[in-house]
Amino acid sequence: MTTSIALNSGPLRCEIRPDLGGCIAALWWGDVPVLRSTPAAQLNAVRLAGSYPLVPYSNRVAQAQLVWAGTSHPLIKNHPVEPHAIHGVGWQRPWEVLDTSDAFALLSYEHRPDASWPFAFDCSQAFRLSADALELTISLTNQSAQEAPVGLGWHPYFVRHPGSHIEFAASGRWEMGDDQLPTHRSAVSGLDADCEGLSIDHCFDGWTGDVHLRSEAVNVRVRSNLSRLVVFTRTDREHIAIEPVSHVNNAINLMQTTGLSAQALGLQVLAPGQTLSAEMSIQVSR
Repeated sequence: MTTSIALNSGPLRCEIRPDLGGCIAALWWGDVPVLRSTPAAQLNAVRLAGSYPLVPYSNRVAQAQLVWAGTSHPLIKNHPVEPHAIHGVGWQRPWEVLDTSDAFALLSYEHRPDASWPFAFDCSQAFRLSADALELTISLTNQSAQEAPVGLGWHPYFVRHPGSHIEFAASGRWEMGDDQLPTHRSAVSGLDADCEGLSIDHCFDGWTGDVHLRSEAVNVRVRSNLSRLVVFTRTDREHIAIEPVSHVNNAINLMQTTGLSAQALGLQVLAPGQTLSAEMSIQVSR
């Protein structure tokens, strides 16, 4: 059954689809779409949403093969055009509504081990809307009997309005191979570029937690307590994905191939009962 939640505060309107991966169907500033926006009742695919949660990992697990604590766990290849497992499991599962009001919603998802992810966890998403910002919190608790690898993040698609320009500071960028997996890290100072003609698909680390996306239509600031940022767009796209995430793409397998530690790659290892939380805000102004 289709369910939707509508949040309103001043000029900001946000519509959420708990049943469709706990996704944000739309975020408008007046009549201006901030995220890629479809009225919730009309949205029929989470991949067309404005944003969706990334749990319990972001981006890709190479060839859908997870090796952890000496055990190999083949994962479901959960996006038909990909040879990898992608974006975790939360975006493909229904979420339960725990609480709602005019400008607040709280959702939860409880995962039991399956072929998509072998570790039990529970997760919550909170949405708070004010007159100029959408504030998001996501928290995950390891409910398995062993230590488990965990990552969090969001996958928002922002509209590339005329004159869109993106700017943020970072210290490194992971270069991508033809298989859409990171190969090595390069030192960079971030990104300061017009979105028109921009083609990019990289994970930046050492991110300062602040992105400015300005255009002729609207100014947007994305802030997060996470220190990595995936940016994706193509010249033929009308949207730009600006994704605060906790870890580098394919971090679990990069530990094996690069010798880097989980901490260096941003991957969290949670003990049974331990919780990881993250925050993001989307602030909007003319």
